Amino acid sequence: MRLVVKIGSNLLKTEAGDIDLTFLSRLASSVKDLRARGDEVLIVSSGAVLCGAKKLNFKSKPEDLRLRQALAGIGQAYLMHLYDTVFSNYGLTVSQVLLTSDVFKEGNEDRFSNAKGAIEEMLRLGAIPVINENDTVAVSELIFGDNDYLSVYVSYMVEADLLVILSSAGGLLNDKGEVIKEVRDINSVMGFVKGAGSEFGSGGMRSKLEATRLALSIGIPVVITGKEDDLRSVRDLKTSGTLFRPLRKKPRRKLRRIAMVEEPKGAIFVDRGAAQALREGKSLLPAGIIKVEGFFSKGDVVSVVDERGIAVGKGKVNFSSEEIEKIKGKKGFEVKKILKTSKEEVIHRDNLVLFQ
Repeated sequence: MRLVVKIGSNLLKTEAGDIDLTFLSRLASSVKDLRARGDEVLIVSSGAVLCGAKKLNFKSKPEDLRLRQALAGIGQAYLMHLYDTVFSNYGLTVSQVLLTSDVFKEGNEDRFSNAKGAIEEMLRLGAIPVINENDTVAVSELIFGDNDYLSVYVSYMVEADLLVILSSAGGLLNDKGEVIKEVRDINSVMGFVKGAGSEFGSGGMRSKLEATRLALSIGIPVVITGKEDDLRSVRDLKTSGTLFRPLRKKPRRKLRRIAMVEEPKGAIFVDRGAAQALREGKSLLPAGIIKVEGFFSKGDVVSVVDERGIAVGKGKVNFSSEEIEKIKGKKGFEVKKILKTSKEEVIHRDNLVLFQ
């Protein structure tokens, strides 16, 4: 089994603001046991800014972006030193991987392949990849996400079997402050969260849920739990946190690529009935389309959005934006007459990936 474990900045420090070596030691012990079972573990770790601030005696995260980038550069060395020191005590070798988002963008398949190949070789050599965004070059983690999305993209890259996101909240909490044990419909629980991040992080539960939604769309189960949880039990989907199960089996490679790599050239907004039909496995028909945004051509990837503004999925269109404007709200026989075509599906279900 291949696990990706995401650790946010706030998890790496104690309440007093010191580095939580006890947590790192417990993590290393769990990883050692999982390795003994034949599992592979990759760690996506934030914390470079926190470690840089600790080194230079900053008491809070600075607002200035350049200063945070500088702290990240200073702190990344310290962060890896901590992982190396603690994990070496358990006979484990760690390796550093710094990524930027362009690795996962369309047209950069060579960079994606090189990064994936290097990580696979590290795993073959028995190392534990510790992955972070290169914050001195890229700033997306510093501004939003705290590596929540990066953990999903890494899970996609290495074809992980499980993504574990560690959170100071211990899981997703309901309106009574109780941990929700299992979630099947992630859209039904989005109202429980707000977007605030931690002191040195930049994520929060909302970004974790959005990232989880993306992981579920490509068939990867997710556990959001606290750092006190036993990773060995979490591996078997037994957790004190929240388990998110994919509603559908893992989609084909083509659809996973649409979900993760191909950027949408526009958006198609659909009514409630069309959104429900898509979730039931139907193709997108013009009758359910409300409006079109952007300019795109036949074969481009677009986002499909419901009346509430929630993304339903992404897919490859059979018609251009100009053609869809002409046929939106129309029935099949009208579409064929207007466009002089034998097709009536705007997006065929075989070219559509759904976000649950």
